[in-house]
Amino acid sequence: MSPLEMVLVTLAGVAAGTINTVVGSGTLITFPTLLAFGVPPVTANVSNTVGLVPGSMSGVVGYRRELAGQRGRVLRLGAASLLGGVVGALLLLWLPSSAFDAIVPALILLGVLLVIFGPRIQSAVAARAEARGGIPDHGVWWVWPAVAGAGVYGGYFGAAQGVLLMAILGIGVADSMQRHTATKNVLALIVNAVAALVFIAVADVDWVVAGLIALGSVVGGQVGATVGRRLAPNLLRAVIAVVGVTALVALLV
Repeated sequence: MSPLEMVLVTLAGVAAGTINTVVGSGTLITFPTLLAFGVPPVTANVSNTVGLVPGSMSGVVGYRRELAGQRGRVLRLGAASLLGGVVGALLLLWLPSSAFDAIVPALILLGVLLVIFGPRIQSAVAARAEARGGIPDHGVWWVWPAVAGAGVYGGYFGAAQGVLLMAILGIGVADSMQRHTATKNVLALIVNAVAALVFIAVADVDWVVAGLIALGSVVGGQVGATVGRRLAPNLLRAVIAVVGVTALVALLV
């Protein structure tokens, strides 16, 4: 890579880290950038995944205030993400890429719709749960398997994983959007780290590319935490919906 290309890859990492912290789908920026600079697709995918993990960690740190009091919830749901991420990573090794081609756009669209209509659905879920004693801190009964399912998706593919997680948490867990964002960042980090470990073990990583993206995404994680924390709930939902639709269009086109 030329010095200019290295700078641009780093800047793409900053943008991806920012978007991943607020919503997800930062890969939609870094992956095409690497392809444009002549990095082979497989190497680009592997190196990008590895490089974005430090940015995910940065986002978690940036949202540490919103994680206060969520330890039990994060541990419980984190186990679901870990299990799902392992299964998804194994499926990535065993199944052809066409296996999820049909379902991925549908999942992203479902996630976007659930985020948009989340408040109404959450009210109905809360009313039903109230009759049974209220919503537990870790969410209604289906949140754990849903997070595990999102982990399978994230370990296999990953783009817009954050959209699905925000939909699940927003509907099934009684808390604020900002605290859901903090939880989402931890769950996505777990899944992404699993996928990165698998890639490191079985594929060739371009460590220069991964390092540049890591450097940029760490900065972006802090930027995303600063920006995301200032977004009102409805505006945050709008941002999530826009990113989700963008991911959907990118996949279909």
